[in-house]
Amino acid sequence: MSELLKEPQQDRSRATRQKLLEAAVDSLAAVGYSATTVAVVAARAGVSRGAAQHHFPTRADLFAAAVEYMTEVRLAEIREQAAALPGGSGRTEAIVSMLADVYTGPLFRAALHLWVAASTEEPLRRQIIALESHVGRQAHHALLEVLEVDERTPGVRETVQGVLDMARGLGLADLLSDDSARRRGIVRQWAHLLDQALPR
Repeated sequence: MSELLKEPQQDRSRATRQKLLEAAVDSLAAVGYSATTVAVVAARAGVSRGAAQHHFPTRADLFAAAVEYMTEVRLAEIREQAAALPGGSGRTEAIVSMLADVYTGPLFRAALHLWVAASTEEPLRRQIIALESHVGRQAHHALLEVLEVDERTPGVRETVQGVLDMARGLGLADLLSDDSARRRGIVRQWAHLLDQALPR
């Protein structure tokens, strides 16, 4: 009987945790780091502040977990979308366009607020450095996978990393104003360069 009770409790706990993670990313993207307190996130998630602190003892724990969780969700979506794309002409551009969407969306905006805060808050900086290393590896491997290339081939690793760096730059350019018209041309050109540079 006790095991039957534990399962619904665990389900509720997971659901609460997920609500908090999604609310943290939404709040960071919308109002920035300084205005995103644990109380604000709890209110957005519709849970008590005590419940939030039960799952995440510190503000830094909450934010780092939120960005990691949402990155994993988005990368899974990219893999799923890429699997449905047709092969041949236009596939690379569609992949690069999806990547650009990630780096101009709310997830990147939330992460950027964390990076800026981490530059002056040492405990947060240590967490974000570790997180970025992990997230960076995930993004790199996901892009290798959807482009169907092997990083052991000379030049592939650097080329793929260059695309990720380009996407971050597009995210920064889009931060203050809508850069979508210019971005379409850049995505098209990067896709063309990738098709020339990567062995198939």
